[in-house]
Amino acid sequence: MGESITDGTLATFLKKPGDKVAIDETIAQVETDKVTIDVASPEAGTIQRFVAKEGDTVVPGTKIAIISKSGGAESDAPTKEESPKDVPSPPPSTAAQTVEKKQPSEGHTMVKPSPSSPQISKTSPTEPQLPPKERERRVPMTRLRKRVATRLKDSQNTYAMLTTFNEVDMTNLMKLRSDYKDAFVEKHGVKLGFMSGFVKAVVSGLQQQPIINAVIDGEDIIYRDDIDISIAVGTPKGLVVPVIRKADKMNFAEVEKEISSLAKKATDGTISIDEMAGGTFTISNGGVYGSLLSTPIINPPQSAILGMHSIVNRPMVVGGNIVGRPMMYIALTYDHRLIDGREAVFFLRRIKDVVEDPRRLLLDL
Repeated sequence: MGESITDGTLATFLKKPGDKVAIDETIAQVETDKVTIDVASPEAGTIQRFVAKEGDTVVPGTKIAIISKSGGAESDAPTKEESPKDVPSPPPSTAAQTVEKKQPSEGHTMVKPSPSSPQISKTSPTEPQLPPKERERRVPMTRLRKRVATRLKDSQNTYAMLTTFNEVDMTNLMKLRSDYKDAFVEKHGVKLGFMSGFVKAVVSGLQQQPIINAVIDGEDIIYRDDIDISIAVGTPKGLVVPVIRKADKMNFAEVEKEISSLAKKATDGTISIDEMAGGTFTISNGGVYGSLLSTPIINPPQSAILGMHSIVNRPMVVGGNIVGRPMMYIALTYDHRLIDGREAVFFLRRIKDVVEDPRRLLLDL
């Protein structure tokens, strides 16, 4: 576990007592507020028994299982709160190895229940107690879901959130993608999507309106020169927001490669906390799920978030004629304590201009 992680929930055991395991083989998973961490065996041998249960709150540096190198009888290694140094060492041939946490530099984490961990109430005093019903089931929230719920509610309580909207004609960006998608894949080894176009448009908008990239800190305003774009990614376990670092220094191919890599890690559950920390602006694409319009919630401690939506062919007036165009609604939710409507509208208008005519990026217009 990283130094910022104080505890986690023992989500599941991937092995059973009696199973043989190899060194560094994953035997369990621990769920933290942000990521799921694999717990690896420090030795090859046979799992004798588990000394923790699924659902236990656990902390770094303590035991969850006992592994026998020889696969023989279970040793008398401590499984509760006593220290291993107080128990006589068994003979090497039958020594059961206690599964312990390795240091972060070794890349593995072993944990056991924390006797001092506070018990979290399932419901707060203000929540109504619903009577049990047939054909319903109650399951505890995952740590990630609880963390997301807390952060989103804190955001709603802290920010003076306001959302402004615009619409984008996707014709030229779609044509650019269609014309060069094969050559792009052949040269760069990654598909050309719409997200890179929007990332570059956001970078241009943030450079023109730096207040969007700023944040309130007490009675001060912190202007951030780095442009680190968080991309909201929905996973089976919940929402995560990996960060594209220094997006202003990247070209289209580099953005697409980074998005592909981070999205895969997020879906696989292998993304690290460092890869999700430090973003200065967020893009959320609800269009991949078919969302036509939404008002996204700011990702603290940022000051604004862009919402992308589905592309729908709609009748538009072009050159005095009514023609069908692939249109997308875009939304910018911003902290009105810091950002005035003028800056927010100009920022969203810049995104519209760049997406509708990507040549502006090339010509710096």
